[in-house]
Amino acid sequence: MLVDAAGLWFRSYYALPESLTAPDGSPVNAVRGFCDTLARLLTERAPGRLVVCLDNDWRPEFRVRALPSYKSHRVAEETPEAEAVPDTLSPQIPVILDLLTALGVDTAEAAGYEADDVIATLAEVERDDPVEVITGDRDLFQLVRDEPTPTRVIYMGGGLDKLQDYGPAELAERYGVPKEGAGRAYADMAVLRGDPSDGLAGVAGIGEKTAAKLVSRYGSLENLLEAAANGDAGLTPRNRAKLVEASEYLAAAPSVVRAVTDTPVEHGLSTDTRHAEPVDTARISELQRTWGLGSPVDRLLDALG
Repeated sequence: MLVDAAGLWFRSYYALPESLTAPDGSPVNAVRGFCDTLARLLTERAPGRLVVCLDNDWRPEFRVRALPSYKSHRVAEETPEAEAVPDTLSPQIPVILDLLTALGVDTAEAAGYEADDVIATLAEVERDDPVEVITGDRDLFQLVRDEPTPTRVIYMGGGLDKLQDYGPAELAERYGVPKEGAGRAYADMAVLRGDPSDGLAGVAGIGEKTAAKLVSRYGSLENLLEAAANGDAGLTPRNRAKLVEASEYLAAAPSVVRAVTDTPVEHGLSTDTRHAEPVDTARISELQRTWGLGSPVDRLLDALG
């Protein structure tokens, strides 16, 4: 199980009231929600291994160089290099990370990369077990595959009670992309469709359904663009013109949308301790007492076995 950490703590922060506080009055709603959500996922899905994946850089330079609009609207005006994270969430993140270390839960990150890239790398190299990716980010649908080891995306955009389990077949049915190579086809469709939440303009006049049809017909974004450049008769004059007009965006966007699968991943735990799952009971008790975390940590500890 590969968990998109930021997605989990942002969701927990907004789902629970800030009236959930530590003895000193500091909000701990994100910490408590993170623990309970992870505990439930572990209990219901019973993975053999777990890695919580972190953003080392939520807006990597290589993506901004390719497309300056990438996540630009999320940058706080007063601090150009930092995302506008809610003031009462930021202090809770180190507490979550401290807890994970004490619980013996492995974390992973890669210098200069997002959690998406870390997840993509760990999924890409896995050759022993099926992979489940836990996320609320549809961008990671691009990772689904059947071979050599199955990778599925457990999408929690609708909450824990409405988890959506996507493999290639489900992705093909939902979005109209080919089942074979569904993950790559989804990424190509996403380039064409765009995503305002990430600052991706997309191709004007080409929505999700048209994008899926074009990718399905031509097999890849590269083939589609070659067809447009050559005046392929299978393209309507309107769609061909739209693709040609967006050529500059289409040259840059794939490197922004596609997750990197060969990042220099660094694990929070060493190779030896990663499988031993050491638990620092004294530190866990201290964190529970200091932050008033109580039963959510107990539930997570139980779920970890």
